[in-house]
This record gives sequence, C-alpha cells and structure tokens, in this order.
Amino acid sequence: MTRLQHFGWFLARGFGPHGWGHPYLRWNHRWTEPALYQDSARTLEQAGFDLLIIEDAPSLGSAETIDLRVRHAFGGPKHDPLLLAPYLFAATRHLGVVPTVNPAAYLPYTAARQFATLQHLSGHRLGLNVVTDTGSARHFSSAPQLGHDAAYDRAEEWLGGIRDLWRSWGTGALVVDEESGVYADGTRLDATRHRGEYYDFDGPLNAIPFTDGEPAIVSPGGSGRGLSFAGHNSDVQLALAPLDEASIRAYRGRIHDAAVAAGRDASDIKILFAIQPVLVSSPEEADRLVAASADPSEEALVAIARKQSSDLETDLTGLDLDKPLDRSIFSEHVSEGSIKRLLGKHDADAPLRTVLAAHARLGRLKDGTGFVGTADEFADRIEELGTWGNDGVLLWGDLHPVTVHRVLDDLVPILRRRGILREEYVDGGLQANLRAF
Repeated sequence: MTRLQHFGWFLARGFGPHGWGHPYLRWNHRWTEPALYQDSARTLEQAGFDLLIIEDAPSLGSAETIDLRVRHAFGGPKHDPLLLAPYLFAATRHLGVVPTVNPAAYLPYTAARQFATLQHLSGHRLGLNVVTDTGSARHFSSAPQLGHDAAYDRAEEWLGGIRDLWRSWGTGALVVDEESGVYADGTRLDATRHRGEYYDFDGPLNAIPFTDGEPAIVSPGGSGRGLSFAGHNSDVQLALAPLDEASIRAYRGRIHDAAVAAGRDASDIKILFAIQPVLVSSPEEADRLVAASADPSEEALVAIARKQSSDLETDLTGLDLDKPLDRSIFSEHVSEGSIKRLLGKHDADAPLRTVLAAHARLGRLKDGTGFVGTADEFADRIEELGTWGNDGVLLWGDLHPVTVHRVLDDLVPILRRRGILREEYVDGGLQANLRAF
C-alpha cells in the first residue's frame, strides 16, 4: 500500500567547490557565495523535502593524503556548513537544515548556545549531523587521538551535556510578563554542574528554552557502537545498506532494537536510506549506460582510486591493482564500515582492480542491480521500499542547481501522483514535520 515517505538531500560534497570537474561548472555559480545553495534549498522546499544534510570534514587529512584530497577537490577545500545554515534558513520557510558537527571542535557550552541561537532564528528547523571523525583531532588540541568507540563515548557525553544546558531553564523560568515587568524567574534555572570524563562545565545556559522542540539529531554510524549512539540520541539515522528487503528489514531492526534498549519507542527514529540515482529519459538509455560501464577503462579505475583515497584518507593510487588490498595500510580512525563499503561484496583476497571495477560498474533500477533508470522506475523502487516499512530516502549528490533539477524535475510529479511525497508542511519546525507521518 502506498504511503508517504520522508525525503532529504545529502550534500555529499559539503560546502566545497560545486561543479568542479563537471561541464556545468560553466554555469559560473560561485561556490563560496550563498546564492548557489539558496537556489537549491528553495527547490528542495518546493519539492516537499524534510531536510538538507550538509556533509563536512574539518580537516584536509593526513600529510600523506592532502594532495590527493585537494588536487581534484574530492576532500577539500570545505568551508564551515554551520555558518552556511543561516543563509539557507533565510531563503526558506519549512526546510530543515542539518550541518555536520564534530564534538571535538565545539566545547559543550559554546555549542549549546550557538545551536540554540540557530534553532530560534530558523523557526526550529535546525538539525545536527553528529559525526565522530577522529582524524581531525590534531586541529583542536594536543590530546591523543581517541579510538573509534571512545570517540562515540565522548560524543554521547557532549550531546548529553548540551541537552542538559538546553533544559537548564525549568518550567516557568521564562515569564515574559509585561504587567509585572518580570522577564524570567532565576530561581527556576538549573546550575547544571557537569563533571565528566571528557568535559567539565557549568550552566545555566544564557539562551531561552525552545517552543517547538530541540534541534533534530542525525547520525550516520553503522558500527555496533554507532547504532547504540543512534538508539540513545538520534531522531534521524542516515543509513547505508544494500537495498534488498532482507537487508533493509535487518538494518531497521537493529536501529529499532537500539532505541528500545535505550528506553525509547522504535518510531522515535526515522531511518532514511541514502541513494544516488542516475535518472535518464528512457529504459533504452539506461541499458546503454549500464552496458558501457561493464568494462571500465584504466583511467576510470584510477579516478575511482583517487576518490576512494580521499574518502578513506589512505593513498590507494600507488598500489598494485592486481594484488589484494592490504588492510594494514588503513589508520585506526578509518572505520570498518568505510573499508567494507570499499570492498563491497568482495572478500579480502580479491585484487584491487576487481574491487575498483565494481565501483565503476552501473546497475539497473528495474532489476535491483543498481540505480540507473527512469524517474518512473526510481519511483517504483521507492514505493517498494515503503512496502518494507521504510521511513524515507536521502538523495545523495552535490547541491548544484543543475544536479538538483536533473534528479527532481521529472521525479517530484511522479512521486506526488503516487502519494509518496508530501504536498505541504505542518507548523512546528523540523521535529514536527518528521513526526507528521
């Protein structure tokens, strides 16, 4: 049975050089100015999307991989998405904006105050994509880099402390009574003394409480510790998993179990699977693209190796393509999930050439082997996901207006005709629209 699903856009390139390496660079949009992003944000809102998540990496990476990351602008430069958010709020009325934030980069009190300010300025449309990237640690202090699970422990303490500060204004603390001249009752504010493993700070917060909920928390982690973090804290889970029924139901089950174990309802977390479709005008064109990708050239493999090197902060370009990948080349901060996504369905003995070729090959929407197809075929796929209990989809791509329109121009009318995509928003900000269905 067809039902509404939530839709978001994952800005995979972050606040960086949009259009670089593509013909549409000649549209002459300036990636350092807000107009490009405001244009696309308005389009996403017109389309009925719930939220825009902006990827970020504060670091250019290790000394060994900096050149790989910046030479083709795969991993940098990137400007701060938190400072882009107000421009996007100003251009829209309903769209949730979710910049990526790293707990290592923000002291809890400063973070709580800045995020509270944006939540009020936006009409309660702020979200926070909380990541635990430890590769950036050297930029923020001289403390030793944390391991994977410890970074999640710190993030949990950080977020818990921020929420305590947001809630440090108790019921009745904000009075705003013109007749008596009383603005607030200081006896109802909580001192919020926090003494933890990673942070020490005091409250109360110098920002007023929220009227329509706290900023929505988004998390992308797929490890056991990452899923536990989501179960305790998240309103939205950015999901990466094979899009077959068994995998989707299993993944959703793990998230729901984590939520219930944390004393929450399974429905408290909206799970959105990230998809990067290649939409074309006809089934014949889709078949042609898939056939052309079956035997990738050496140049195509090198290009994929460059991008994977940037994402993994590990140089793959100098490795022997005909030998298996030596996992010892990855630093501790490279997650197991990232390595698994590189390997895909191949085992550790597969030559690197085979692994990279799998990333170059395209598959068809109609048979479930990939994401090349028509807008109708993609709508079929989304509708099928809904029959498996799916909450929604994150479309994955840059935010260049050409990209956004290529994906949405034909797709949005089809989704609305089928009753999958919302026609209007509810009042109350991002949290209210996430809870609307």
